[in-house]
Amino acid sequence: MSTETITTRNLRKERIGIVTSNKMDKSIVVAVERKEKHPFYGKFVTKTSKFVAHDEERTCNIGDTVRIMETRPISKRKCWRLIEVIERVK
Repeated sequence: MSTETITTRNLRKERIGIVTSNKMDKSIVVAVERKEKHPFYGKFVTKTSKFVAHDEERTCNIGDTVRIMETRPISKRKCWRLIEVIERVK
């Protein structure tokens, strides 16, 4: 194995978000919020991105805070996988 393959494998993106749907089989939808400064007004605006992630054990519930990692394409929209559940919903 060359050093190029080792370094590119470590550059996978990770996101922390909240589970908004777990209705699919072995899949969850994770909403990731970020704050961006408006270019003209300077006010911070909350933007949301939704990712479909693979949940093999079906452990997540709606409202859980989770960490997901980028991976190879698993299906048409699913190219993220669940790493861990950070906080369970009460």
